[in-house]
Order: sequence, then structure tokens, then C-alpha cells
Amino acid sequence: MSADRPESLTLGPLRSARGTVQLPGSKSISNRVLLLAALSAGTTHVRALLDSDDTRVMLAALTALGVHWTRETRDGQPTDDYRIEGCGGDFPCKQADLFMGNAGTAIRPLTAALALQHGTYTLRGVPRMHERPIGDLVDGLLQVGAQVEYLGTPGYPPLRIAPADVRIEAPIRVRGDVSSQFLTALLLALPRAAAARGMIEIEVVGELISKPYVEITLSLLERFGIRVERDGWRGFRLPAGARYRSPGEVWVEGDASSASYFLAAGALGGGPVRVEGVGATSIQGDVRFADALAAMGARVAVEDNAIVVDGIADPAGRLRGITLDCNHIPDAAMTLAVAALFAEGTTTLTNIASWRVKETDRIRAMATELRKLGATVEEGADFLRVTPPRAWTTPPEGIDTYDDHRMAMCFSLAAFGPLPVRINDPACVAKTFPDYFEALGAIASS
Repeated sequence: MSADRPESLTLGPLRSARGTVQLPGSKSISNRVLLLAALSAGTTHVRALLDSDDTRVMLAALTALGVHWTRETRDGQPTDDYRIEGCGGDFPCKQADLFMGNAGTAIRPLTAALALQHGTYTLRGVPRMHERPIGDLVDGLLQVGAQVEYLGTPGYPPLRIAPADVRIEAPIRVRGDVSSQFLTALLLALPRAAAARGMIEIEVVGELISKPYVEITLSLLERFGIRVERDGWRGFRLPAGARYRSPGEVWVEGDASSASYFLAAGALGGGPVRVEGVGATSIQGDVRFADALAAMGARVAVEDNAIVVDGIADPAGRLRGITLDCNHIPDAAMTLAVAALFAEGTTTLTNIASWRVKETDRIRAMATELRKLGATVEEGADFLRVTPPRAWTTPPEGIDTYDDHRMAMCFSLAAFGPLPVRINDPACVAKTFPDYFEALGAIASS
């Protein structure tokens, strides 16, 4: 491991947490906005864009596709404000080899968008990306005449896209029970396509998971001039041959998934911790983590653009175990699994099958690392059941993070336990929150 990427970081034991945290921008919103701005007619000023590995991957891809963008400066220093020059739906470069890292929010929408570009493109990523499924999205694109070829294992990246005349004659069917990103990719890209009846219909097969992320997509599409009609979560109708219109300026909300770590710290460390950038007006589903934390016994107050957690209501300072369907908070639910270490009783998290196909198999990884701390854990295809330790243990090998930013951030909260915790490869947080450990250190103390 390089000198600027430390092998491990030891935290705690932490005894208190109080202060204010300003969240970085949402990854999910940032990469959607970048693609929509690139496809739009006109210039979009994107404010408070997340600066992370995943957004850099998207920006690099847009550069390779001929999209011009600039990062604005203030007093000679770079800001989080960007100016994107839209290409009116037609990328200037018709041939490109794109490296997508491990950014699912970049590779999946771009695959759909490029399938309509009459160009030749390859998309590849890190080895884990080549283990993350994309077949359901490709199947949907093949239904409308797109030319997409697997360069390795069928159903997974890397991919090659060839020129094709896409015209939609019938409803497109896409599975919803593996990842909502497949539906999001089609919703973001297909308004540019031609359709026999002037409208495009998408039918979801099976239960749609991670519905709040689709809500983000629909909200942002409307900001860029595309209105989608829907029949519950089973069917969607969108205009064909539409033009994306820049709203001129878009502000990126703070990342609600990242908020969960500081909100949990406000409970475990006594608080108050105020997290700014998300709140009652947020379009992100993970903001409902605050409700789950309150159900576990934390004192929570939600404002329009901030959430405050001020310790635990129980005089003994213990959270309580809960059973929760986590379809509405798929990423933030990971934080509940670590918070369960501090609860009275067992916590059961259900409807989390999507964890299996994330940056790592998060159900297996979470179970493995929780057991290292002394917890009793039962895992299933789509659930995790956590009973807190009778006696905490400190694994000499440390907590492994599997090159998964959320594993590192979640397990930092274990440092509020009675023993120090060593986090391996802490720099993996750069995927979405490069300054996470500095932000945690600013509010937490031993």
C-alpha cells in the first residue's frame, strides 16, 4: 500500500460526540445531475457537487465523450461548483474507451445513454466492477435494438457498445429486484430515443427495490424538463424524442447516506450532533434513517435542511433492538447494523438483498466483521440479524473494509464501544467522502 494510503487507522475508545457537520454532496444526485447536464441543451451550473472518486470517474468519462466542463474557483482555490456545457443529447465523440472504476452510479446510466449515441464505446472498471451485474440493464437495451456485447463474463462488465438505430415499438421490461440502478439508467437515457407511439413504456418485473433512489431520478428528470408518468412502481411512461433542458442552476443536497454515521455518533456519543445538508425537504430516501434511529431510542429532531441527534432517551444509555424493512434506506441501513452493537436485544434488518451486489457483498462482509467484535450474527439472502456482544473483543487483524467506503465509515462507530478499533484501508472512503475521518474527529473525542 502506498505511503499516502495508510494500511490502517486505530480509533477510540470514543466517549463523546458533539458539534456540527456540513455534509458533502450526495453521490447519487451528483452523478445523475452530471449526466443530465451533459445531455441537456444549455449550460448548467452545478453547485456543491461531491468531489470524490466516483464523481471524478464520471467527469473523466464526460471529458472523453467531448463534453466541456470547468470547475469554478474562488480566490484562486477550487470550489465545489462546476459549469457543464451541455451537448443537446448528442455526445461529440463517437468512439471512446471509458474506465469506470467501481462507480455503479456512473457505468449503468452511461451504458444506457451510450447505447443511443450511434458510436463505438467500451466500458470497463476495477475487478470488483466486473463482478457487479449489469445483465438486466443490457437485456432491456437489447429489447429496443441496441448493440451491446459482453467482453468477459455474460451479464457483467466490461462491455462494448456498437452503433445501432434504436426505435421503441413495445413496452420495455426490466427486472427491479437486483438493483434500482437498471431502471434509473433507462429512465435517464431513453427520453432521447424514438418510439412508434410517441411515448416509451417501461414495465418493472418483480419487486422494485431501493425505490427512494428511483424517486431521486424522477425528481431530477423533471428538473431537466422530462416528466415521467408512473403506475405505482410497476410501470413508467416517458416522452420519446424529448430534449433535456438545463434548469440553469442545480444545487446538490448533502449525502443522506453519509449523514447516518454522524447521526448515529450523536446517539452513541451523547450529542448533540447537528448534521446540515439534509432534512425534511430532502429528495433522498436515506434521510429516513433518522426515523429508524429514533425507533431505536435516539433523541432526534428534523429541520428542513438539518437533523439533530442529542443522545439516547433511555437513562441507561442503551439503544433498543428493532426489526425493520430497509427497502427505503438500503445504504444507510448498514449503519443500523453497527448501531445494533449498542442495543438492548436483537436487531433484524430485512429486504437488503441489494447489499449482495454493491462494492462488496455487504451482507457477508458486515456479518464477518461484526462477529470479530463479539456480536452474534445470522445472515440470509436478504436479511441480517445482529445480537450485541456479551463481551466486546478487539480483533488483532483489525476490521477489514473490502475496498468499500461504507464498511469503513460504518465500523468507525464501533469505536464508541469499550475497546479501540483498527480500521484497515481507511482511505477507501475517498469513493464518496475523502475527509470522513477528519470530519468524525472534529466532533468525536475520547
